[in-house]
Amino acid sequence: MAVALHVTADFLLFDEHERGPDTDLTLQFEAVNQFSKEEKHVVRELLEGLILKYEARRWNNRTPEQGR
Repeated sequence: MAVALHVTADFLLFDEHERGPDTDLTLQFEAVNQFSKEEKHVVRELLEGLILKYEARRWNNRTPEQGR
């Protein structure tokens, strides 16, 4: 169905804000698609590191009541 409608499966399955990057990041992620395999690996590692840093900061900022 997605092919016939010329849309992605995500477009059909998920709400507008449920999946995918914010619109301001879409162009950057589209540019990354042009990278070599090695460059994509670097981007993936960088993103994973940033996400882990963000999650650690969130866990450290929780109050004791939130941890229950």
